[in-house]
Amino acid sequence: MPSRYTIEAQQQQRRILPLADRQDFQEAKRGFIAAPSYRRIMNDEGGVAWDIDNWAFLLGGKDYDSIHPSLQRQALLNMEYGLFEVAPGIYQVRGFDLANVSFIRSNTGWIVIDPLTVKETSRAALRFINERLGERPVVAVIVSHSHGDHFGGIRGVVDDAALAAGRVQIIAPKGFVNEAIAENLYAGNAMTRRKSYTYGDVVPPSPYGQVDASIGKAAASGDVGILPPTRSIERPIEELTIDGVRTVFQNTPGTEAPAEMNTWFPDYKAFWAAENIVGSLHNILTLRGAPVRDALAWSQYINVALYQFGDQADVMFASHNWPRWGKERIAEVMRGQRDMYANLNNQVLHLANSGVTINQIHNVYEPPKSLQELWYDRGYHGSYLHNSRAVIQRYLGFWDLNPATLVPLSPEDSAPLYIEMMGGAGKVMAKGQDLYNQGEYRLATEILNKLVYAEPGNQDAKDLLADTYEQMGYQFESPSLRNSFLAGAKELRDGVIAVKAAKAGSPDFVRGTSTELFLNYLGIQMDSRKAEDMRFKINISTPDNGEKFVVEMSNATLTTIAGYQASDADLTITIDRRELEDVMIGTAKLADKVAAGKAKLEGNPQVLTQLGSTMVTFDNWFEVLPGTKKEAVLSPKPELLQDDATYYEGP
Repeated sequence: MPSRYTIEAQQQQRRILPLADRQDFQEAKRGFIAAPSYRRIMNDEGGVAWDIDNWAFLLGGKDYDSIHPSLQRQALLNMEYGLFEVAPGIYQVRGFDLANVSFIRSNTGWIVIDPLTVKETSRAALRFINERLGERPVVAVIVSHSHGDHFGGIRGVVDDAALAAGRVQIIAPKGFVNEAIAENLYAGNAMTRRKSYTYGDVVPPSPYGQVDASIGKAAASGDVGILPPTRSIERPIEELTIDGVRTVFQNTPGTEAPAEMNTWFPDYKAFWAAENIVGSLHNILTLRGAPVRDALAWSQYINVALYQFGDQADVMFASHNWPRWGKERIAEVMRGQRDMYANLNNQVLHLANSGVTINQIHNVYEPPKSLQELWYDRGYHGSYLHNSRAVIQRYLGFWDLNPATLVPLSPEDSAPLYIEMMGGAGKVMAKGQDLYNQGEYRLATEILNKLVYAEPGNQDAKDLLADTYEQMGYQFESPSLRNSFLAGAKELRDGVIAVKAAKAGSPDFVRGTSTELFLNYLGIQMDSRKAEDMRFKINISTPDNGEKFVVEMSNATLTTIAGYQASDADLTITIDRRELEDVMIGTAKLADKVAAGKAKLEGNPQVLTQLGSTMVTFDNWFEVLPGTKKEAVLSPKPELLQDDATYYEGP
């Protein structure tokens, strides 16, 4: 339960936060049309894809001392569920997934914006709006950016026959498919595991567990898909008329996503802010893992939107949270978010240029009081604590310039020395308990973490560290930080337990993966320690699309080059890309394609057996904290590339 120190901290927040300001609640409810009779969305196999009542405890009007009051407020705002009118002809379905799905009434059908994470929830949203407002076909899908909660449900709103007949357009920003796949491929296994902490996948919803994800409740589970765009938005500002609806796209690469765009609908005086403007500070470094984002560029793109569209807009809506109405309110929010990202970038660099390091900045940097007083600039999705470190990471890297931290010992190697010098585990436990009893949770974590690394089997130490993590989690305003600490506490107590979550591993993703990305991933999946004496070259040719590659094993490293063929290759593989996709997905073996005359091998096929012997299957649920899992992190799976002419199962 919350300690007295946690209770006091929450009570202090209730005293100082502007909780009487209810404008966000009025905006979140505005335009409500109807909610469906059901609260749960099922998948095709009879499982649960989504259940908004997982968070029904938030609707009882109780203040929980186990939840930061500001976070509880945001979590309650994200409980709106159903169909809403944004403006005449523009609608949103909210509360069906992590994101919102938006619908614009065009001349002959619906233009859908960002069709959620999985087909089950997007299909339910389309059915519901058709039930309430009349059946209309989907004539276009606008995908604002390259994150799965904005395109993964596309199979729920796009009919294959209509797409093949050209009756549906798919419009996305430049580089969408490559960025959507690449960001989640190379380090995808680690990112999935990290997401289990930051989104609270391993922590059941409750007042003592996962309560929100700040931009929505959580991601739905189900079937994730991806379809290539029929039209790519290439220029910084590009105009297009879609089934009678005029649209102006603003490309904003390198902001919230590597490929992202805002959209202005002049006939509706409506500005779509994608995920560049939401109801909180966003992530400069998303804790699930991704390249660090550019806070200054983010601020500048918002500034362009403010000056180009802000004085014309009557409504601003986005892929998360709720719309804002009226020119004055829209300009206020745009300006506040612009200044938030600019201040984060500029003041952190100001402090860095004054000598503050990446290991100090989160304890030094504070946003201006005027920004802290704005609800939409609070540190929910992205905390100021970790975002300040991310800015330094982007410009200066991980090193704080202290030689002692440049090549540090691994924590499991350094921890025993600390424990020995502190007088042994008993003294550390006693001091840790004393600090915990005083509410000095960060200090307690500092020494208990060392003890757990030194003695991974010491369950008493893990339990006390878990207690400490739990109190810290309760006090964090950011759900990303809260979820991470509560997930750590749970795994310290219970060990690693796998849970279901949406994963981007569908045939759509494999088909969308370029051959070069696929071959580069093989270089990541192979274990160099198993390839010390191997040397070979493989030519790969895909005649149907004219691609050629050389894959070379040298110095226990696998490299790929596109556009070349080696004259001294040990093996040449000729297979159409469309046939290779079956092998990548795992529905066929390369041997099957050879036997059917759909692939040809020339040279020594044994090099594929050699390559197969180096491959491993990554464990989705590897150990994060010591002593929480017994199994090995990596387990070999040589059957991925077999002796019978071999095949590769795919990412």
